[in-house]
Amino acid sequence: MDLRKLKKLIDLVQESGIAELEITEGEEKVKIVKGGGVSVVPGSAGSTMAVGPAPEARPTAPAPTEAAPTAEPPPGETGHVVKAPMVGTFYRSPSPDAKVFVEVGQAVKEGDTLCIIEAMKLMNEIEADAAGVVKAILVESGQPVEYGQPLFILG
Repeated sequence: MDLRKLKKLIDLVQESGIAELEITEGEEKVKIVKGGGVSVVPGSAGSTMAVGPAPEARPTAPAPTEAAPTAEPPPGETGHVVKAPMVGTFYRSPSPDAKVFVEVGQAVKEGDTLCIIEAMKLMNEIEADAAGVVKAILVESGQPVEYGQPLFILG
């Protein structure tokens, strides 16, 4: 993709209220995330180009944003942390009208299904890697998750 086009798209994202823009042109795919970067994926080989926001586009006061995923559980919670093994969309149940896999306070054993993470149209069941009682569910159903993000705390 032309560098001038990329610059124009970056400026568009910075000036607008949108947080993310993804464009596919032929076999090239460009994803621009406000405050993040730009990734260009030509065909199957990918290259990433980090682009920070222009100084004039930065807000003077911190804008309310979603909590950034961290590799640490919230303070005050102790126990075994089950982390996301991949990037994708978190689901607590196999379908929207189905019963959730686990609830807070429920005992689970190693190998029990805790949730599903959808990645590239594939549904991946995430299993407990230790036995215990579900002390906390740290992600809402339908929310995107990052690799290594804490999902559950088992006690």
